[in-house]
Amino acid sequence: MLETTIAAIRPLDESAMAAARELHGRLTKPAGSLGLLEELSVRLAGLAGACPPPLTEPAAVAIFAGDHGVHAQGVSPWPQEVTAQMIGNFLAGGAVVNAFARQAGAAVTVVDVGVATPLPAEEAAAPAVLDPSAPRLVAASVRQGTRDFTVTAALTRDEASAAVRTGIRIADELIDAGAGILLTGDMGIGNTTPAAALIAAFTGADPLDATGRGTGVDDPTYAHKVAVVRAALARHTPDPADPLGVLAAVGGLEHAALAGLILGAAARRTPVLLDGVIAVSAALAAAAFAPDAVGAMVAGHRSAEPGATVALRHLGLDPLIDLGLRLGEGTGALLALPVVTGAVRVLHEVATFDSAGVAEK
Repeated sequence: MLETTIAAIRPLDESAMAAARELHGRLTKPAGSLGLLEELSVRLAGLAGACPPPLTEPAAVAIFAGDHGVHAQGVSPWPQEVTAQMIGNFLAGGAVVNAFARQAGAAVTVVDVGVATPLPAEEAAAPAVLDPSAPRLVAASVRQGTRDFTVTAALTRDEASAAVRTGIRIADELIDAGAGILLTGDMGIGNTTPAAALIAAFTGADPLDATGRGTGVDDPTYAHKVAVVRAALARHTPDPADPLGVLAAVGGLEHAALAGLILGAAARRTPVLLDGVIAVSAALAAAAFAPDAVGAMVAGHRSAEPGATVALRHLGLDPLIDLGLRLGEGTGALLALPVVTGAVRVLHEVATFDSAGVAEK
């Protein structure tokens, strides 16, 4: 599945992009007056191979959840059980991601790809339904949390591959159910530590520049967290040319699954709106698997985590909003969704100078 997905990923369609630029030049507005929105709509036309591109609706948020063996190193003040507890909150509709999803009319799918605490009544094989009023839980656990990567590799290559394939499968299911855009979400206590390790591994950044404070750790814990990331990279020396190996050595199950979701969306020519630092660390892995997958990525926001800016710069992506967010869950992507929708709607609905009878300069 991974190989065929990668093989299906193609560059953006230059003729569709040229048509979008030409159309923008005829719309009733000064040329370039919509700034980055114009280039975003052009990229989405190139992704779809059509001008105008399809409207980015309905939207579907996929929240991948997993736990982390490195939590045992004291990198987060939160107990690991919070991962499972927050999944219950997602399903009850009480989290920030639920509030923002209801506002956007987006469906929420929660995927247990590696939660350490058993979850009750998981749904293994029911078809995806894009119902914004009913968050859905999917059982897809590869293992109950990763191993401590300061001691050994977080995952075997087979486990990392299974998680990537899970992400591809979820992308296919959501797109088959009618999703016009996928949004990344994540949940996993301690998951900014593997995210920092992935960002440093793929970009060559110093761990100090790739590591942030996550849920808000104090100075001693932050220094320890940087040291943990540095030690893990020294132990495993992950090769950025081997993305599966990097994910296995220092990644998380949700990071690997998110990489798969991005690859699956790119193969289906469907945009994927990235959330924060977990998403962009996974996006680095997706780009290492298939460089043209970047064409499907839209950076929703600039996370307050410093590694997110490092990763976005490496990917060549400009974030749509910058609000100092660091929650995760898919919240920043959901807030950016109307911007993406608006960029596409302009090409569908704005009159040209000729059709509106408006004189040009």
